[in-house]
Amino acid sequence: MNIEKLDTSLSKQLFGDGFAWGVSTAALQIEGSCDADGKGQSIWDTFSSRKGKILNGDKPHIACDFYNRYQEDVDLVKQLNIPNFRFSIAWSRILPNGTGEVNQAGIDHYNNLIDYCLQKGVEPWVTIYHWDLPQALEDKGGWTNREIVSWFSDFATICTKAFGDRVKNWMVMNEPAVFTGAGYFLGIHAPGRTGLRNFLPAIHHVVLSIVAGARILRELVPGANIGNTFSCSYIEPYADKPRHIKAAKRADALINRLYIEPLLGLGYPTDEVTALKGINKYILPGDEANMSFDFDFIGVQNYTREIVKYSFFTPYIGASLIKAENRGVELTDMKWEVFPPAIYYMLKKFDAYPQIKKLIVTENGAAFPDVVFDNEVDDQRRVIYLQNHIQQVLKAKQEGVKVEGYFVWTLTDNFEWAEGYHPRFGLVHVNFDSQERIIKASGHWFANLLR
Repeated sequence: MNIEKLDTSLSKQLFGDGFAWGVSTAALQIEGSCDADGKGQSIWDTFSSRKGKILNGDKPHIACDFYNRYQEDVDLVKQLNIPNFRFSIAWSRILPNGTGEVNQAGIDHYNNLIDYCLQKGVEPWVTIYHWDLPQALEDKGGWTNREIVSWFSDFATICTKAFGDRVKNWMVMNEPAVFTGAGYFLGIHAPGRTGLRNFLPAIHHVVLSIVAGARILRELVPGANIGNTFSCSYIEPYADKPRHIKAAKRADALINRLYIEPLLGLGYPTDEVTALKGINKYILPGDEANMSFDFDFIGVQNYTREIVKYSFFTPYIGASLIKAENRGVELTDMKWEVFPPAIYYMLKKFDAYPQIKKLIVTENGAAFPDVVFDNEVDDQRRVIYLQNHIQQVLKAKQEGVKVEGYFVWTLTDNFEWAEGYHPRFGLVHVNFDSQERIIKASGHWFANLLR
């Protein structure tokens, strides 16, 4: 069945009653209150204080003030008919020093948030780690220090015991390829480290930590729905020539396969990216038994596609991306190509792994230049973007792909990491001076879809 236009009245009929519709957020990007009620510093608090690291010198210290306004924003989730709300736990709000004494005020905050969601009939979906490592642990080596497997296990245990009686849907970590690649190899995200000497140990310790966290959830939360989310981009070669095709395969291995395959028990893709073979020295006896987990679902997070060409001058992978702005295609404010079929192709790609039971699109959305006029935001480009991408999800589902959910990124405009407050992804506009919220046309459209 080909659906050229998604009729909002047919959404439940087409996707089914069990399809999980939701919206995703992250603690660092929305909470603010960076040092309130005993919270410790995170690597992003530190990184954003360094000159030139964040666009326009922006800082996440206030963000959307969600820490104080969570009831207002959960009310918006309910008003938009969104049944599932994904958020993360700030590690340094629970453990200000990363380990040791628990900050009860942090536990109380998330208990209050979870309870308010349930009171409003909104199902909480919790991500344990969404990039905001406590600075105190980074000072000890962060993800390059093997001890972090134990540190993360302690944090996951605390979260599970505190919230597992009410939260049944869990994601262990968000987009490991991004926070290790950008933070420990390229240095463009916190903590700003570079090189293989940081990247390779971080990869392996993250894999071990994800499995450790998932096993803790399985043991302590009966009936938990446990997953992990993975960033992915549809990769195409620049031309139908062997060198470009091989370059695209190397890029695909690094961008799309680096974490999902070891976590499914398939090992690291070292055949395609030989520079990854250096990871072997960090794999200790007994590690292989602790590198895979039988997840209940895999979170797919896709925004765009990339065109890749062979590049002799690019170290390690011999491939480079052709920037979307040089290809004459429609762009978002992140300078990402608008290419809805990408999400279809990535769902098909992940579905081909026989170990995967279920897929959920845990992030998809777009940043466009929104304008407030007469207290309204008529963001039709975002409406079209969401509609076209949801159509592609439906196409995959109708072809038998095991996709059982779709979460929009994101609820409110927020702090977008190194891009600061410039890119606006939200269904709800935020005035960062007054903290006033305005539901955009895209928010009303999504609410109608889910009504």
